[in-house]
Amino acid sequence: MKFNSKYSVVIVISLLLIVLSTITTTINYIVSKNNTQKQLKTQSLPLSLDNVYTEIQKHIIQPYLVSSMMANDTFVQDWLLNDEENVDKIKHYLSTIKNKYEMFTTFLVSEGTRNYYTHDGFIEVIDENKADNKWYFSFKNQESKDEINLDHNKKLSDSLIMFINYKILNREYRYLGATGVGIKLSYIDDLLTMFKEKYKFNVIFFDPEGKVVLSKNSIENRLSDYKHFEGYKDKILSKYAHYFEITKDEETYLINTKYIPELNLYLLVEAKLSDFIKQARDVYFFNLFISISIAILITFIIIFIIKKYNNKLEYLANFDQLTNLNNRRSFTERLNFLLLLNGRKSQKISLAFIDIDNFKTINDNYGHDIGDKVLVKIANIMKNSVRETDLVSRWGGEEFVIALINSDKENSKQILEKIMKKLYDDAEINSLVNNPVTMSIGLTMYKDNENFDLLVNRADDAMYKAKRGGKNRIITE
Repeated sequence: MKFNSKYSVVIVISLLLIVLSTITTTINYIVSKNNTQKQLKTQSLPLSLDNVYTEIQKHIIQPYLVSSMMANDTFVQDWLLNDEENVDKIKHYLSTIKNKYEMFTTFLVSEGTRNYYTHDGFIEVIDENKADNKWYFSFKNQESKDEINLDHNKKLSDSLIMFINYKILNREYRYLGATGVGIKLSYIDDLLTMFKEKYKFNVIFFDPEGKVVLSKNSIENRLSDYKHFEGYKDKILSKYAHYFEITKDEETYLINTKYIPELNLYLLVEAKLSDFIKQARDVYFFNLFISISIAILITFIIIFIIKKYNNKLEYLANFDQLTNLNNRRSFTERLNFLLLLNGRKSQKISLAFIDIDNFKTINDNYGHDIGDKVLVKIANIMKNSVRETDLVSRWGGEEFVIALINSDKENSKQILEKIMKKLYDDAEINSLVNNPVTMSIGLTMYKDNENFDLLVNRADDAMYKAKRGGKNRIITE
C-alpha cells in the first residue's frame, strides 16, 4: 500500500493513538505497582505476621494447659515424694497424657533423683555437665514457674521440638522437679511452606543471638549471613514490630518483623516486590501489545476505508455512473494530455462528436428507464468498436465524444460508420423502442498547435450540420 499525503492525517492520528495507549497502559501499570506495594506494606505482610503468630499461639495454648495440669496433679507430687521407685506408674501416667492430648512427648524430671522419665519410661540421670541437660538446671534456677523453648533432642527426634516446661511445687512451694510436654513444629514448617509457595513470602525465625531457628529452604544459618539485612539487625532483633524496605541485586524487598514472647524468637516476613508485580507487569505488556495492535488494526481499517472511498470518488470524478465511460472532465484531461504529447511526437488524432437522434422522443414515449438502457447499450457498442488506446466519453445527456488515436479521417469515418450500423441493427435496442436508433456525428482532425476548445468546437459544429442535414449521418470538417 503506497502512503501519500492523503493518508498522513490518518498516520498521525494512529501514532497519537499508539502513544496515548502506551501512556495510559504505563500509568495503569505504575498505579497497579504502587497499589501492590501499598497493599503488601499495609495488609499482606502484617496479616502474614499475624497469621503465623496466631497459628503459634493456637498450638501453644493446649500444651501449656496440659503442662500446668501435670505440674499441679497431686498424683505426680505424691509419686515424686513417696513412690518414685515404681517407674511403671509414671510411665503409664505420661503415656496416658501423651495419647489423650496427642502430644509428641511427655516428660518428668525428679529433683530428688535427677531421673529423666518420658512416656517410654526411664531415660537417663541428668547431669549439669551434659550439654543436653543444661536446660533443666537453667529452668530450675529461673524465677518463672514455666517456660517454652525449642530444642533438638536426639533421644526423641531429629526434628525441632517445642518444649513447654512447668515446675512441680508442693504446697509449701518446695521445688520437686519439672514436667511438661513436647510437640513437633511440623505445623510451622507447613505454615512456612504455604507462605513460600502459595503467597511468595519468605518467613524466618531468629533467636536472640541471631541464629536461624526456623526457615523454609534457607541456606543461611545466622542473621549475619543475610547480606541484604546488613545494618538492620537492631530492627530485626527488636521486641517492637518494624517495617522497612531494602534493595539487593536491583530487587526491592519489603520486610516486616515481630517478636514472639512465647518462644522468645523474632519473626521476619520478607516479600520480594517483583514476585508480586509480575502479574501486573505481564498484564502491562499484554495490554500494551493489545493496545498497539488495535491501534495498528484501526489504522489499516481507516486507510482501507479511505482508499475504498477514494477509489469510489476517483471513479465518480472520472467516469459516468450510467455508462461507465469516461466523463467530460476526465476526457478533457486525457485528450489535453495527448495533445501536449503530440507536440513532441506528431500523430493523427480524429475527434468525433456524437448526438443520439430523437432521444427526447424515446424518453417521452418509453420513459427514462428505457432511455437509460438505450444509452448503456450505445456506450457498450462504442467501447467495443474502438481500440483500447482510443478515448470514448459521455459528454452529457445523449451526447458522446470519441478520440481516435493514430487514425486518419477516412479510417475514422469507417469506424464510425460501423458503429452507426451496429446501433441501427441492434436487436436489443430495437426491442426496447420498437424502432432503430440513429446518431448524428461530426468528425474533424486535430491541427498542429491547435488547442482543445477549437478542436471540440469544430467537431461540435460538424455534428450540428449533420443534424440539420437530416440526421443519421457523418459530417466532416
